[in-house]
Amino acid sequence: MRFVSRRLFFGFLLLASLFAFAAKDFVMPDIFPAKTYPAHDDHPLEKVSIAADPYDLADKAAIFNEKYADKGYMPILLVITNDGDQPVALNNLKVELITKRRDKIPAATEDDLYRRFSKVKRRGDEPSRNPLPIPLPGRKPDVGMSKKNRDEIDASMFSAKAVAPHENQAGFFFFDISGISQPLAGARIFVTGITNNEGQELMYFEIPMEKYLSYTPPGTTSK
Repeated sequence: MRFVSRRLFFGFLLLASLFAFAAKDFVMPDIFPAKTYPAHDDHPLEKVSIAADPYDLADKAAIFNEKYADKGYMPILLVITNDGDQPVALNNLKVELITKRRDKIPAATEDDLYRRFSKVKRRGDEPSRNPLPIPLPGRKPDVGMSKKNRDEIDASMFSAKAVAPHENQAGFFFFDISGISQPLAGARIFVTGITNNEGQELMYFEIPMEKYLSYTPPGTTSK
């Protein structure tokens, strides 16, 4: 019996190790100039272009550990390219998803994502009524997510404050598309708050997301 117990114990340790290694570290996808993506808006005079790349399909969403689609969120990679000779500032960057019905969906904050993933259903109580615990200063709340997956949110979300000349900056925004059957159909990503080196705000960017519905990658044929 002692021999069997030891085998079970070591088997448990092996399974625990396998599950730990299964949660891979998040790695940002390769980033290319914004004008090379199917859905983008280019401002030639201001020498800035922005692309939006939705990670709504399983093969692309596989870069994440968290299953954002299961919680009603769609990750969208935003790429900002500065082809000018002066930096542009992103301190007041604002990104919205505007649906075909003209509903404006703001990008989720870290707290929004933590709250959605921390929901625990209780009899007679709606998940949305469960508040987040008040975190200690400098410490993230314990929200029912592993540290690896909390780190994934930190690493993936767009955080750049400026784009240097002839450089790209990229990161993910997450949009709550709960209850929307075809969120990309007729939708646009609306970007404001980018300023030039003199503090003047650039013209807004409007990116048509429906281009992805008819996009065929090079080397493939549409059916």
